[in-house]
Amino acid sequence: MGNDTGLEWETLILGIDHVGIAVSDLDTGRNLFEGILGLRQHHAEINETQGVSESMIAFPDQGAEIQLLAPLGPDTAIGKFLATRGPGIQQLALRVSDVELVADQIRAQGIRMLYDTARVGTAGSLVNFAHPADCGGVLIEFVQHG
Repeated sequence: MGNDTGLEWETLILGIDHVGIAVSDLDTGRNLFEGILGLRQHHAEINETQGVSESMIAFPDQGAEIQLLAPLGPDTAIGKFLATRGPGIQQLALRVSDVELVADQIRAQGIRMLYDTARVGTAGSLVNFAHPADCGGVLIEFVQHG
């Protein structure tokens, strides 16, 4: 599928970056993936802007990861997600080469983006999200690594 820039989607969307899973408690979530499944956390941080404490769980020798997201409070996006839906898959994140160009192309197709411009995400990445109401109920995150 082409777009107005002459670029192909294949050069913009590079693959699955991670699957975000909302958890009430980060340690309990990590126990499942580390203690039971034997995977390992390779990055953890608190993102005050997005209201989460997070843990990135890596699969050895693969690009995709699992991101565990615990709310910093009940009024955060993850706190509200947990209150209405409970723990579980919260988002699908796609790795992109240019998050702003992808957002422009998505908007041109009538899909709302959550932010006007990309924001800082995990480990200094740039992120934006396509609205789940326009994407079959799936929150799609676009991630550009630095």
